[in-house]
Amino acid sequence: MAEQLNFDLPVRAALGREDFFVSPANAMALGLVDDWPNWPGSKLVISGPAGSGKTHLARVWAKVANASVVGAADLTDADVPDLANGPVAVEDVHLIADNPAAQIALFHLHNLTLAEGHSLLLTGIGVPPQWGLTLPDLLSRMQGTIVATMQDPDDMLLMAILAKQFGDRQLTPNPETLAYLAKHMDRSFADAARIVHALDTLSLSEKRPITRALAKRVLNGEKDA
Repeated sequence: MAEQLNFDLPVRAALGREDFFVSPANAMALGLVDDWPNWPGSKLVISGPAGSGKTHLARVWAKVANASVVGAADLTDADVPDLANGPVAVEDVHLIADNPAAQIALFHLHNLTLAEGHSLLLTGIGVPPQWGLTLPDLLSRMQGTIVATMQDPDDMLLMAILAKQFGDRQLTPNPETLAYLAKHMDRSFADAARIVHALDTLSLSEKRPITRALAKRVLNGEKDA
């Protein structure tokens, strides 16, 4: 069998609808995104841990709804009028807990977007009361938004996440290696991302394919660290 050759290539995340693996852990969130014309109040929050697919779902929705996408931390009042001309996805709202100006801008964007008859999607780690928002009017509007929660990954989703993250790096470990990783790693999105990065780095440095043996070394190294 030919060895898999690894090259130091840029990571390009595949964020299309066809790249989103559906499992019981995320089916509810995907169902709500697909039903976006019927959102109560024309808005939705996608909540989940880092790496759970919030950005992926936001981009899937943005393509279908022809929506703009903006990071909450990058939002300014000057951006609001143009953004509110159509549907908007605002990512990582939890990151503006210590940014009063961004909170004010998001409050204005929320009100104007809905007043113009458009839909609003927001993402963040945890549910809105955990975001640390200090602007009372904004917090009340976030708390009044239906929440789609991304759950911790089940076995099927964890293997799919590993395969996708390797694929984003143009790597294709065999199914045996993916199954070994899913069985022995911590069950979290963050660990999946860390392990994929560590394996990519190790395979490049040693010019070796990603195999079960290499995966075992990475996992044992993390436990010994």
